[in-house]
Amino acid sequence: MDSENQKYAPSNVFEGLLSVRTLIHELSRRENARKIKNVYYDDTFERKNIKTLSWIFAESRIHDFEVTKTSEEFITSLSVGKTHGGIAAICDDKTYPALTPSLIAENGFYVMLDGIEDPYNFGTAVRSIYASGADGIVVPERNWMSSAGIVCRSSAGATETSDIYVCGAENAVKIFKSCGYKIVSSAKEKSISMYDANLMFPVFLLIGGERRGISKKVMESTDITVRIDYGRDFGGSLSAQSSAAILAFEVYRQNTKK
Repeated sequence: MDSENQKYAPSNVFEGLLSVRTLIHELSRRENARKIKNVYYDDTFERKNIKTLSWIFAESRIHDFEVTKTSEEFITSLSVGKTHGGIAAICDDKTYPALTPSLIAENGFYVMLDGIEDPYNFGTAVRSIYASGADGIVVPERNWMSSAGIVCRSSAGATETSDIYVCGAENAVKIFKSCGYKIVSSAKEKSISMYDANLMFPVFLLIGGERRGISKKVMESTDITVRIDYGRDFGGSLSAQSSAAILAFEVYRQNTKK
């Protein structure tokens, strides 16, 4: 899987210790955790991670997955690049629930990522949103979760630990409105600074990709449109993952300041 194009292909190969450890922890934490088929490791990993490998074997007996010693070349053949550190896991597909009112917390914070066109950028955005304390993430039906191994690694495991729901943007807005949520969209036109906006919970924040942005119909249903002010005159747009990090932590700041 050395080709750059392979990063866009569906994949359930999770490479690197952080990803594998996250998968195993999730097996004990939630009922709908992704099922692991086989964990592969090589000599280098074994020499450097004796205790961790013993833990992986113990967990494999509890959760019924295989652990196999193999060559570095084999693990590299499964992976994107050569930074797997001598360990990778093959997993089943995971089904993400459709968004419904019953799944939404009473006074929470959710973010929708719509239109991000690169799995690494998507994973990085999820990492920031999860770190900010968001209760869940909403994605459209066409999303990057089929590239599960790649987005897991780029999100530092957050795509597996986050509560992720599937829904179109227009329907998601209707559902969150029915639950009493404030709908906040990120855009430049007819916007106010995020520092002047009331982002107190409950908040449903929508962040569009750099190319398509947020649809007109969704913008018409938005309660607050916010922008990120720059420190100088600059015509370029921030990346979606940068915007996600900045806006998610501004929501966190407003809801935790004393």
